[in-house]
Amino acid sequence: MLFDILLQVGLILLMVFLFLAMHGIPNKVLSKFRFRNRPVVQAKRHFVLGAQLLARARSSKNRSDSTSLAKEALAEAEKAIAFDPKDAAAHILKSLALDLQGFRTSALDSLDAALSPLCVKSLSDQERGDALFKRAELKVAIARRGRTDSAVADLEDAVTLSPENAKAFRLLGDCYEGKKMKEEAKKAYQDALKIEPELTAAREALDRLGS
Repeated sequence: MLFDILLQVGLILLMVFLFLAMHGIPNKVLSKFRFRNRPVVQAKRHFVLGAQLLARARSSKNRSDSTSLAKEALAEAEKAIAFDPKDAAAHILKSLALDLQGFRTSALDSLDAALSPLCVKSLSDQERGDALFKRAELKVAIARRGRTDSAVADLEDAVTLSPENAKAFRLLGDCYEGKKMKEEAKKAYQDALKIEPELTAAREALDRLGS
């Protein structure tokens, strides 16, 4: 009895499938799905290409070649953003490409976009922490008035979200030291050395502070 019921259900499903196939409905559905996701696929393709170009730019020992590759990486990042403006990774790629060319203010603007409510949800906690560290690094490098407190806030969040980032702890120590927060600075340097014992800058800072 059960076998007969299952057989009838199977035959009905087969007839339905054949009917849909005759009218090309599965292909139409798949085509719509592919069309709907095409921008995301295109964005990922440009992002991957841009990331490869950026890696080559960073490893190049020739300044001219490095700059040229960074410009190409920037172009791919902008194409990725055009297809999928909500993907934080593309904005981060753009920031890194700009920073490599020395355009720190523009690089900072791109990181602001990556960490905006529109994009930040596409990042994992560790990725967000790393992006916050990079943004703080740029803020400190630009050294605008009023940027230090903002950099400290970014770094405090960064070491919480990405607790294995020794460089973030070291930079946090630098910021604390600049604000005359000696004990907080020592703690940050010590945390950096726990993660990366060979981090010379943190070791030298502790020696300087008399630890």
